[in-house]
Amino acid sequence: MEIAKLGEFGLIDRLTKDLHIKNESTKYSIGDDCAVLSYPDTQVLVTTDLLMEGVHFDLTYIDLQHLGYKSAMVNISDVFAMNGTPRQITVSLAISKRFTVEDMEQFYSGLRLACDKWGVDIVGGDTTSSYTGLAISITCIGEARKEDIVYRNGAHNTDLICVSGDLGAAYMGLQLLEREKAVYYQMVDEAKRKAKAGGLPAQIPEFQPDFAGKEYLLQRQLQTEARGDIIKKLREAGIRPTAMMDVSDGLSSELIHICKQSGVGCRIFEKELPIDYQTAVMAEEMEMNVTTCALNGGEDYELLFTVPIGDLEKVKNLEDIHLIGHITDQKFGQVLVTRDNQEFELKAQGWNPLTH
Repeated sequence: MEIAKLGEFGLIDRLTKDLHIKNESTKYSIGDDCAVLSYPDTQVLVTTDLLMEGVHFDLTYIDLQHLGYKSAMVNISDVFAMNGTPRQITVSLAISKRFTVEDMEQFYSGLRLACDKWGVDIVGGDTTSSYTGLAISITCIGEARKEDIVYRNGAHNTDLICVSGDLGAAYMGLQLLEREKAVYYQMVDEAKRKAKAGGLPAQIPEFQPDFAGKEYLLQRQLQTEARGDIIKKLREAGIRPTAMMDVSDGLSSELIHICKQSGVGCRIFEKELPIDYQTAVMAEEMEMNVTTCALNGGEDYELLFTVPIGDLEKVKNLEDIHLIGHITDQKFGQVLVTRDNQEFELKAQGWNPLTH
């Protein structure tokens, strides 16, 4: 069905008709000029992400359901990175004519899966037309007690540096998808060339991408997960990080942000970086340095955080959390110690959307 047949409000009604409120702070949701939220005793956290087709995602290899899921998760992740609890999101879309009502239903199904996982209400947004593809703007609203909020500027000398999960897999998943896309278009171009030479219509060949043994990399790129489970583990262990960020642009970039805003330096150790086996194999296949991928790849959406050294015994036994270094005095800079004990200055070489 063409979206124009429903119109803006008809589309909104169709996509949101059976949404149910999950949070007491959501007093009134979709259906008026504003949603009404109530946070009488806590601090309100607000974050917004803008995702542009051709810059942040490629619909050649991500379907709309996964895109909806990922769009919600990257915002939810920001609230967890402040040690908060996500409660509501608003969703704004700019849609070109090539998308149907059914396409948007697929997008919303992924969006709702992500929101249901973390008990988040969809409370509003906007829709409009686009001449250049799909644009997605999501705002996530969360809450936290004033004393629980963790900023980027709280790291202190001797704090331990920790990261959840593993690093570089999402980036290697992207490289895998880009490689197979390039192979496909080479086949298409060759088919068109042969058809033109023979004066015949082009027969586009069947194509099966080679993803065998790389499923985890695809999952990390296409099915982003916010690490609310790590926040829960830290709370249960009685650990309050001194500084925290989610790893969206790459570990090196995020760690430099923490150091600059906290006025400190750091030392991290190459041998301690958590890297999945599939990531290492893929990096070798593509003749890439796996440590560089782990430091600069981006889109891991793991949590990077610092904790007081007194919490060492608590944190070192927590599953899926890895100690990768420690905070130093600012005068020592930001340093990577390699496996053979050489020292290099960390550089922010991760994702920069303004260069695309």
